[in-house]
Amino acid sequence: MPARRTRRLALLDHLAQRFKPGEQYYEAEVNRRLRAVHDDVAMLRRYLVDEGFLDRKDGLYWRVGGSVDL
Repeated sequence: MPARRTRRLALLDHLAQRFKPGEQYYEAEVNRRLRAVHDDVAMLRRYLVDEGFLDRKDGLYWRVGGSVDL
């Protein structure tokens, strides 16, 4: 994970593209999609939530931020 916040946010935005806005995902599915990038999926999930790209509740995750391709 990049130490510089601007680079980290760019990477997180790229990771957020793996999730469609408006869809909910169980944690296992989030882990599966993130594991293709890095083995420490807990770290990636935490950064995605903390930086406002994903939100979570009751074991479900959904995308709330990041750029959207039109």
